[in-house]
Amino acid sequence: MKLSKRLKQIDKMVTTQYSHIWDCCCDHGFLGAALLNRQTDTHIHFVDIVPELMAELDTKLQRFYSNAVSRWETHCLDVATLPLEKYQGNHLVIIAGVGGDLMIQFVEAIYQKHQNLAIDFLLCPVHHQFALRHKLIELNFGLKQEVLVEDNKRFYEILLVSSAHNEHKPITAVGDKIWRSQSPQQAKVVESYLHKTLNHYQRIQQGDASKVQHIIDAYRALVPVIHTDR
Repeated sequence: MKLSKRLKQIDKMVTTQYSHIWDCCCDHGFLGAALLNRQTDTHIHFVDIVPELMAELDTKLQRFYSNAVSRWETHCLDVATLPLEKYQGNHLVIIAGVGGDLMIQFVEAIYQKHQNLAIDFLLCPVHHQFALRHKLIELNFGLKQEVLVEDNKRFYEILLVSSAHNEHKPITAVGDKIWRSQSPQQAKVVESYLHKTLNHYQRIQQGDASKVQHIIDAYRALVPVIHTDR
């Protein structure tokens, strides 16, 4: 099993010991399987709404992880309805591979249903990052970590956030740390991503100038802060 660069980065960002990790929209379960391989006490929940996918995944898990059957579980359900309240301990909800618009619905539904819990979310939207960040700010979430990665000629923002906002940094509308580089290679990724993002919103602006001008202004203001850390 070989993880993509994007999934490797998501896996790398799971550094806290959680009681339960929910791998949502898990598809073939590669990420959850990598987390299972860590041999910790964490219970891994594989979640997807497609019955055929979950049946196939359950069969594979039974075959390859029969010795760890007490540490994993499959759920065929809507991510917005995660039953966190049935499981004691701290939770990490990983949502990747869907757009920011759908991710907003998931995060808000989970948060509204479980406001008594301090929940960490590890989010990797395929688009609508600005809208997702705006919603996270509106929900008063805190930022634990953010990373920009390029994988197969596509760019991904990966955000590790928490509903326990008081313990962490504030989330910004366009990101902060993702625009700082520690190598010439990453500086090139940052510059390419900014260029692509600006072009995207400028195309939208041609249809409705007032709708996205504030977004374009926010990204344009980032240009001076892109640098390679020494």
